[in-house]
Amino acid sequence: MEDPILEMRGISKSFPGVKALKNVNLVVRAGEIHAICGENGAGKSTLMKVLSGVYPYGSYEGDIVYQGEERRFSSISDSEHLGVIIIHQELALVPLLSIAENIFLGNEPSRMGVIDWSEAFSRTRDLLKKVGLNESPNALITNIGVGKQQLVEIAKALAKRVKLLILDEPTASLNETDSAALLDLLLEFKRQGLTCIIISHKLNEIARVADSITILRDGSTVETIDCRTEEISEGRIIKSMVGREMSDRYPPREPKIGETLFEVRDWQVEHPQHPGRKVIKGVDLKVRAGEVVGIAGLMGSGRTELAMSIFGGAYGRNITGQASMRGQPVDVSSIQKAVGAGLAYVTEDRKALGLILNDDIKHNISLVNLPGVAKAGVIDDATETHVANRYRKQLNIRSSSILQKTLNLSGGNQQKVVLSKWLFADPQVLMLDEPTRGIDVGAKYEIYTIINELAASGRGVIVISSEMPELLGICDRIYVMNEGRFVDEMPASEASQEKIMAAIMRQYRVTA
Repeated sequence: MEDPILEMRGISKSFPGVKALKNVNLVVRAGEIHAICGENGAGKSTLMKVLSGVYPYGSYEGDIVYQGEERRFSSISDSEHLGVIIIHQELALVPLLSIAENIFLGNEPSRMGVIDWSEAFSRTRDLLKKVGLNESPNALITNIGVGKQQLVEIAKALAKRVKLLILDEPTASLNETDSAALLDLLLEFKRQGLTCIIISHKLNEIARVADSITILRDGSTVETIDCRTEEISEGRIIKSMVGREMSDRYPPREPKIGETLFEVRDWQVEHPQHPGRKVIKGVDLKVRAGEVVGIAGLMGSGRTELAMSIFGGAYGRNITGQASMRGQPVDVSSIQKAVGAGLAYVTEDRKALGLILNDDIKHNISLVNLPGVAKAGVIDDATETHVANRYRKQLNIRSSSILQKTLNLSGGNQQKVVLSKWLFADPQVLMLDEPTRGIDVGAKYEIYTIINELAASGRGVIVISSEMPELLGICDRIYVMNEGRFVDEMPASEASQEKIMAAIMRQYRVTA
């Protein structure tokens, strides 16, 4: 067995009102893939930020021993200089720069103080070959998909002569094909002797690639499992993560479905930058009272574009079609009108579009329904505080108080704040776009329970998800979308992953 390349001993880290890490210990052996698992808020990302110097020496307690020596990183550049490279869940790429410019940003090869672009592009081609990305070094980041952007980040790490690669939720935004390709790449790196730490909530992926698994709960180390000598199961990992058995991933529900609540007919949307290019092509959608409707499809199929275009034209141009609520036509041509008609949309990008990260929980929750916390047109602080505390308790938002900034919450708790914001607006139909992306199994269960409660109250819920087991587990009916159209519709009780993929492939054969 290889000697440790990294030891973190007795790491503790506090924020105002919160003890994020409590005497955490971590040992990573050279050449292995070491997974770190835990619920949202368990301290996984905080621990990696301590390691990489995001939280500098002196802001935490404990010791970091890397390559046999104690290290005191005061910045990211200190850790990168020794080959410790972290790739965060939110990719740090500049969209309007090329792949080559992004890979060498701040690390440009130069001659006599002048950037040597010839060398930069030559090295970029070599790096892209290593990560299996067939793109031109001149290609702009904005013109390539998320899966390819993840590979660019890895190529950027290789350019810095990485020895310990840390990946925080690397497959959270990827489809199954891109996720599998990325995991294969990590296994190839392992064969080449590179050490990796991976944080992920996708336990099937962890089981596939990890040599060791360290599990955190409430900021403390629970156990480290050697996958090479011990039997691993998702059930065991989940029990360590949440401190209890979870025999069922999806809460039980007895649907009581009523009449049609919301409907759109012949919905058509053009691309916002390319007039005449249809993105949504004659979609008919309906959701009934008490029903959870899923929309399945591959990335780029038009699911998010459909939801955003319905929600006040937040996406697209030249939007046509008819929308009705309880059989009566409604105007959804602006976000204000859509909210007034009883619609709500929970974005897939909670950090950029769902929250004001630098503001507190209280203000974020009241944001879309300020009249609900106002008296005579003036916001009443006592009412706003009462509302925020109610939703904090109701949705089990784990925080020091409602005055904690949402920036410092875990992903799952940020998602609960976004949900609270829209629940306070009292919508009739709630559209949820990737509602459980990047959150752990315990938080997922809580969000599924909220969805069930919304449906039980007679509301309609539309769920867009890239995780087909999730759609099969929580929905009553599923639409299958491909290339801007609904290509199939089926009751969830008759659906399967194979049937959904067959519907997508059938459409590809028809259009080929």
